[in-house]
Amino acid sequence: MHSNPIFIGLDIGTSSCKAMAIDTNAQLLGSAAVEYPCYAPQAGWSEQHASDWWEGTQAALQKLLSTLDISRIAGLGLSGQMHGMVALDAALQPLRPAILWNDQRTAAQCAEITEKAGGEAGLLGMTNNPMLTGFTAGKILWFRENEPELFVKTKYVVNPKDYIRLLLTGELAMDVSDASGTGLFDVRNHCFSSVLLERLALPASLFPQVLESADLAGEVTAQAAALTGLPCGLPIVAGGGDAVLSALGMGLGGASQVAVTLGTSGVVARHCASFFVNEGAKLQFSRACLPGLFHIMGVTLSAAGSYQWHESMLGDARLPTRGERYKALDAEAAQSPPGANGVLFLPYLSGERCPLNDPGAKGAYFGLRSSTTRGDLNRAVMEGVAFSLRQVYALMAASTGTAERLVLAGGGAVSPLWRQIVADIFGLPAVTLEASEEGSGFGAALLAALGLGAIESAEAAAAKLRQKTETLPQVQNASVYAERFAQYCALYPALRAEKGKESIA
Repeated sequence: MHSNPIFIGLDIGTSSCKAMAIDTNAQLLGSAAVEYPCYAPQAGWSEQHASDWWEGTQAALQKLLSTLDISRIAGLGLSGQMHGMVALDAALQPLRPAILWNDQRTAAQCAEITEKAGGEAGLLGMTNNPMLTGFTAGKILWFRENEPELFVKTKYVVNPKDYIRLLLTGELAMDVSDASGTGLFDVRNHCFSSVLLERLALPASLFPQVLESADLAGEVTAQAAALTGLPCGLPIVAGGGDAVLSALGMGLGGASQVAVTLGTSGVVARHCASFFVNEGAKLQFSRACLPGLFHIMGVTLSAAGSYQWHESMLGDARLPTRGERYKALDAEAAQSPPGANGVLFLPYLSGERCPLNDPGAKGAYFGLRSSTTRGDLNRAVMEGVAFSLRQVYALMAASTGTAERLVLAGGGAVSPLWRQIVADIFGLPAVTLEASEEGSGFGAALLAALGLGAIESAEAAAAKLRQKTETLPQVQNASVYAERFAQYCALYPALRAEKGKESIA
């Protein structure tokens, strides 16, 4: 290995392939991205051509590598969109377009899987996860039922980044985090659930070998080297799902901190060393990209997406850019006190996954008065999203204990006010890191450095990440937010009881 090695992270995302390079100090040396299309053959469907990922991979790597000293490149890690179904024939060729994580065609199949597992309790006993429409399992059953002539030709099912690894190395494998995300993996016992597969009449041979994320998974072939510019023989580690590797890039080497992503959706993620039963099937539970750890995650469907909608309705259209309109809304929100003068906002604009698991949930403003200002509404949206994320954290903390700090990422974390609101509502210091802006590709590059021994531990990797901001909770706001959080948690059940499932909540 070169005395000053470079590690590549390759992320097969939903909108683009992104390649980036880091050194052993976790400093970004360069990045390149190539976009590709997503197709919706019917409403609620979401598909992509695996060939587009491969073309994007080649172009992004060629662009990145043109700026680097190739002799220093020591390894590559892979990240990718989770849960997608890539069906391969005996010649390891895709049989149809990949069905993606955000495809919603499988509600009937998910209900069937849950029933055959013996209900929610039975399913939790087998996998410790709910059966979500995003998971791979429902897609496989839909494929078998609706395209049987192709299903009978299917030799393997893999996830998106695993197909790209196959083309880079000639080796077929899956890592523990993406295996967990199929919905068929026994997370506790580190294997696919033989009982569940038997009840669904799916052969265990449908899935390739499962590796730890940092394990060596192959080397770049001469053919792939010629197409991408990567050195022939370059070692590639197994990699992981994007949500799991994003957490690694945010410094999650252990349970002392929680990663909170204020993106279009909101993600609360944590690592823990001990298995616990996922009561109520509200969280997503997977093997982490670090051996011996579990990755626990809860997703709220409309986080910064709620503020984006709010801006589209109430933002100052006279301001030329969305960024300026957000800043104006923030300035007004800052004039409203903690608690938004009694206004509560339920951010269920796209239904809700965690903690409600209710696709029919609807958003609401509550507590409006004639004295309510736009600033109150602005702040209420920020607080409502933070309350929702706080509920997810509470589910985790009940089994894993309290954390020492939050690491924030995503577009919403750009706002100093929103960072302060999150810190106050969680009652924890909140930091942002320079690295967290780079997403899961950064985590994939770190994983390669860890797996190949250039960085000795996840803790050592986390220590190299540069802090960008720190926001401390304001003690004087604790009692206000404790009261408001209790009111927020009671609001959805009260509206459901009053109006039924088709109510505004």
